[in-house]
Amino acid sequence: MVRITRVYTGTGDEGTTSLVDGSRRSKADLRLEAVGTCDELNALFGLCLMEVQRLPGHEDGGNRSTVTRVQSIVTQVLPRIQNELFDLGAELACIPSQLPEGMAVLSENQADVLVDEMDAWLEQLEPLTSFILPSGNGPEAAVHVARTVTRRLERAVLRLLESEGEGSVRPLVMIYLNRLSDWLFVLGRWICLGLGNEESLWLPLGKRGSEKGVADQVRKLSQSDADFANL
Repeated sequence: MVRITRVYTGTGDEGTTSLVDGSRRSKADLRLEAVGTCDELNALFGLCLMEVQRLPGHEDGGNRSTVTRVQSIVTQVLPRIQNELFDLGAELACIPSQLPEGMAVLSENQADVLVDEMDAWLEQLEPLTSFILPSGNGPEAAVHVARTVTRRLERAVLRLLESEGEGSVRPLVMIYLNRLSDWLFVLGRWICLGLGNEESLWLPLGKRGSEKGVADQVRKLSQSDADFANL
């Protein structure tokens, strides 16, 4: 059982820290980069959870049952993933061959659950006709950011694997992260649907035509403000 009596130790003041097996590494080490990115992603999941929990349950005096449905599902799945990210961070903080005896690690079950949930959400979603612009309200935008950080974590783990070689990272870790990024993409779409929002799709440059910008609008607004001030 983890027992934390104090946060500061002073042992990392010179830029090193301990792995699970007790060995010391530079905090700039690729393994620590992966662990830190995993921690960052976990914090982002907390932000996503906050954005979902703060959604108003009523709009114009009426009950928003779809919001309640989104909150019910998301408040179950996000804390589960946060726990899994702690499991993953602990695993990454040690060479697989040096993992403590009896330490539980992620298995194919966790990756399979992600796929099953994606399939359930996709059954309710229309096929995409273009890429999605990362946008939306609080929960949707936060999930988009979490998705991109998941990809960054995946790249960090891959760099670690390529640097330290075979056996430095279990193959299941890469599989899980790849699934998790896709899972977040689908979850973001499902949240958008549940909140009754429209997805913003990428319109390729060839179809957008000339882009004039908003400079003329800004100048007109400024002139209108000046005219109003002179009244």
